[in-house]
Amino acid sequence: MKLLRHGPRGHEKPGLLDANGQVRDLSALIHDITPATLAPAALAALRALDANALPAVAQGRLAVPWTGMGKFIAIGLNYADHAAEANMPIPKEPIVFMKTVDCAVGCNHPVVLPQGSVKADWEVELGIVVGSRARYVSPADALAHVAGFCVVNDVSEREYQFERGSQWDKGKGCDTFGPVGPWLVTTDEVGDPQNLSMGLEVNGHRYQSGSTRTMIFGAAEIVSYLSRFMTLNPGDLITTGTPPGVGMGIKPSPVFLKPGDTMRVFIEKLGEQKQTVHAWDPALIDG
Repeated sequence: MKLLRHGPRGHEKPGLLDANGQVRDLSALIHDITPATLAPAALAALRALDANALPAVAQGRLAVPWTGMGKFIAIGLNYADHAAEANMPIPKEPIVFMKTVDCAVGCNHPVVLPQGSVKADWEVELGIVVGSRARYVSPADALAHVAGFCVVNDVSEREYQFERGSQWDKGKGCDTFGPVGPWLVTTDEVGDPQNLSMGLEVNGHRYQSGSTRTMIFGAAEIVSYLSRFMTLNPGDLITTGTPPGVGMGIKPSPVFLKPGDTMRVFIEKLGEQKQTVHAWDPALIDG
């Protein structure tokens, strides 16, 4: 099942995408797609619906596929070949940092560079959406706490991340630096999350090509690991690292995003995103 939210900002409606790519309206059944909607029983009830009996509607602006995200947690250097291009050792445990919830935007929202940005970069990543509370869960049980998966573009300002202190967060949480979606795809439709191809293009040039098969720490291990250090609540998002091909790793000269650039970000079974990069303009952030 592919769940989505669409429509003008502040007036989004819940929907699902049927097998033919048609948006079906859920607003007569649920007010919105919230953390409560992501619970196993609630998802089972939606899955039991006859999608063809739901009203067909035109797709509007795509928002983050659910509302009420409490945490936006990120894992760094989770692909061995990406760690190599970053000239960093392969981590022995997951590297954890936080992106601000405010940076999360819909899949096609403009990416707005912060004032003074000189090293903005791209990262296609598998997102894990928590569906039920997880504390100290085992890897074997971890995916039972997951509602589904989504595409994330972990946009990053590398100067802010690496050259302005020891914490990564300031280069990761800028407004619009977390495009999410287009859909939340439930676990039953995804199958094995460790067997998904993924990629990213900038201005039509393919920079990233990879697969979740090469993740150092898989989705179940990440959920289990994080649950030892914090409570994972329904609606929390975990983004799980990126394969090689980011701008800062390009030899001999890194390539960074500039106004006017376009990105296409995609993961098998999870859909694709398209963003245009803009210079700082606060009017675009809240659009």
